[in-house]
Amino acid sequence: MAAAPRRFLPTLPVLPVLVLVAALALPVSGEGDGGGGGGGGGGATVADAVSGLVVVCCALHLVRDRRRPLSRTAAVVLGLPVLGIALATAGAATPGVGAEGLVRYLQIFVLVPAAVLLLVRDLRDARLVTWSLVGLALWQGAIGVHQYVTGTGASYKGEEIRAVGTFGPTDVMGMAAVVSFGLVCALGLALGSGPARQRTAAVGCALALLLPLALSFSRGAWIATAVTCGVQLGLAGMRRAVRVFAAVAAAAVVLVGGLGVGTAMLQERISSITQVTEAPDQSVTDRYTMWTAAIDMWRDQPLTGVGLKGFPDHRDGHASLALSSGSDTDGAGAGFHRQPLLSPHNMYLLVLSEQGLLGLLALAGSWLALLVCGLRRLFHARVRARLHAGRSPGGLDCALVACGLLVWQLVDFVYADIGGPSTALTAVVLGLAAWWALASEGAGQR
Repeated sequence: MAAAPRRFLPTLPVLPVLVLVAALALPVSGEGDGGGGGGGGGGATVADAVSGLVVVCCALHLVRDRRRPLSRTAAVVLGLPVLGIALATAGAATPGVGAEGLVRYLQIFVLVPAAVLLLVRDLRDARLVTWSLVGLALWQGAIGVHQYVTGTGASYKGEEIRAVGTFGPTDVMGMAAVVSFGLVCALGLALGSGPARQRTAAVGCALALLLPLALSFSRGAWIATAVTCGVQLGLAGMRRAVRVFAAVAAAAVVLVGGLGVGTAMLQERISSITQVTEAPDQSVTDRYTMWTAAIDMWRDQPLTGVGLKGFPDHRDGHASLALSSGSDTDGAGAGFHRQPLLSPHNMYLLVLSEQGLLGLLALAGSWLALLVCGLRRLFHARVRARLHAGRSPGGLDCALVACGLLVWQLVDFVYADIGGPSTALTAVVLGLAAWWALASEGAGQR
């Protein structure tokens, strides 16, 4: 009777992270910050509040256990973005605006990732977080498929069929990101050297998530997921890669070819990816125009940028007349709304315009360091898996998940930036990647 509490206690520290993931399953009230807006917020969400509790719980655990907060390497890598953020805060239009942007950037890129790194103690905790992401993706994906089938989704080409889950029409990328994260997690678990039952369940989850991802009509999520899955397959080895690719291809043929799931609209949406230069739609034109505006802002202030949350104020002075006044959102339980374009929808250009070259080098340098350290430990995990000949998982599944999530986020940042209720999940993803890349070898093998 006394042994059970001892087995359960080690899972307690990671529970706040699981609660944060679960909070993203709740319906979003209000519009959040919907469009990014330079990393600020148009209204805090439940997930934002829970992310604050995650940081507090982490601090309490550190005090109780008298642990050293972070290793020197982890402190440098995770603390590097603070340099650019602090300089950009000083250059903000007003102290209030700067403080708002400062809190948001620290939340997403520093504090919550560091808390996740410290609360995830071992491979078991990492797998709990991974499966929670898969569960969240299945929940949001199921709601999205229901929205498509019943015509209660967000408006897309005059029909309310776009799958957005509980995030609403003002955050159409929310469900797409969640489902993509879940698919990447499931694929990593399937490709790892864990128990056969886990791999089989993960394959089933990955196949099930293909449909809601397709029905999200999100080109950026499609591209990021395709690139990431290709990277995961390559890192896992050709034998597993061929088997998983065959299963995914068969499922895609059945869903799209056999059942005709959204065939016409999906084909049109996919073909539009290759038409961004020849015949771009208005959304692509707006994006290119805002990208150009962001680069012009950087040229005006090359080192420190125009200040946190400064993009909306400087947009009209740098954008051409091709930019529309906003994007229309409708459906999914919300009325018609004209959503202003407050960010370039490219995280790298957003940071470049608001934080300058110093800020971009600091933030992107932190991400690159996580990727390099994560890949290095992944190769070590592959060696351990081969030496044990499948008798020990060796953490390969967690390695593929962590590196895959980071790759997905870095690719997606070419087409998106922070903003919206789903942004809190970005911090969890970065934290899980940081745990794999920066935690001690002992923690990674337990």
